[in-house]
Amino acid sequence: MKIYKFGGASVKDAEGIKNVVRVLNNEGFKNTLIVISAMGKMTNAFEKIINSYHQKTDDLQQNIKFVRDYHSAIMTGLFENKSNSIFREVDILFEELNKFLKTNNSSDYNFIYDQIVGFGEFLSTKIVSAYLNEIGIENQWIDVRKYLKTDDSYRDAYVNWELTSKNISSLNPNKIYITQGFLGEDAQGNTTTLGREGSDYTAAIFAHCLNAKSLTIWKDVDGVLNADPRYFENAQLLHQISYSEAIEMAFYGASVIHPKTLKPLENKIIPLYVRSFFNLEEKGTTVGKGIDLIPEIPCFILKQDQILVSISALDFSFMVESNLSDIFSILHDNKLKVNLIQNSAISFSVCIEDKFNNFQHFLAALKSKYKVTYVENVLLYTIRHATEKAIDQIEQKGEVLLKQATKGTVQLVIK
Repeated sequence: MKIYKFGGASVKDAEGIKNVVRVLNNEGFKNTLIVISAMGKMTNAFEKIINSYHQKTDDLQQNIKFVRDYHSAIMTGLFENKSNSIFREVDILFEELNKFLKTNNSSDYNFIYDQIVGFGEFLSTKIVSAYLNEIGIENQWIDVRKYLKTDDSYRDAYVNWELTSKNISSLNPNKIYITQGFLGEDAQGNTTTLGREGSDYTAAIFAHCLNAKSLTIWKDVDGVLNADPRYFENAQLLHQISYSEAIEMAFYGASVIHPKTLKPLENKIIPLYVRSFFNLEEKGTTVGKGIDLIPEIPCFILKQDQILVSISALDFSFMVESNLSDIFSILHDNKLKVNLIQNSAISFSVCIEDKFNNFQHFLAALKSKYKVTYVENVLLYTIRHATEKAIDQIEQKGEVLLKQATKGTVQLVIK
């Protein structure tokens, strides 16, 4: 089978969904499983619903109406026959959402998040599946939660590979399937999510379990670029990347490929293609086994909203292994992602991101044992295949708070 993944930008409106059809007709769609994200910025819109519900603010129904109207407009642009069953199926999804909002007894934000946010994927896949069937591309919609099983680490769930592989292997390789990215299900039957941008990972899981011929991620850019064009001028297309190089780039925060996506593909040597859903004549980027990088040029990765923390002992003693073990344990307990570490005899510095809003808890746990200083809202730049010119280019962007270099890779924290 081939696996295709379409992100939110590719299905953000009726024209986008019609363009998906153009892609399928151009590339072929037999024996294909298609993973689709929530439409446009709908994950953000569902996060507003989640926050309104959790914080009990007055704009909950207004936020739900915005999401409903958005999808209604897309359906109106796709289906001439308003008696098409998709309109009822979408109504049922909103009924299920309202039922959860009325009956939920949990105050756990992460649990609530996962039960609500996935409606974006269910809406998008239902609509796309119905439209493809309407125009003659027969497909089967499947609920990803029946196949992809996880633990109950809400918002960042771990895959139960044994059970997931068994479930996915039951799929008929001769069919066309439409399913959701980003989502899974725990042993209690609750919805879980794989982390933001987890749809790429979902596609890789299916590719791995089905021994797929290839995985293609369709993007609104020509492929994997050496820098994010939103923040860097003259970004260049990388025609080929090895699995290991792509894993390194993803680890440092390159946004085109989700960090967890690559290992399941590498383990079975399944090629990954990152291509433009606009420019179908372009072959994009191939990620596979072979030469690390073509062309071999510096690659720039930017992570925003970072916190640089410097930690030292209260009695000015050395920072030894037991101290570092203690600090990492506290980082782990507070789900803080570490993106850079640097230590000297008497201090330890770490650049972290706080996606679960636990930084203040982390500080409170540290301050009883250590002297702590920190700088918020710093930028972390990583340069792969760094040159002096590339390093100088980044150093011009602000005050360098920390600089670290290893073979071929330089990281700079900039204020």
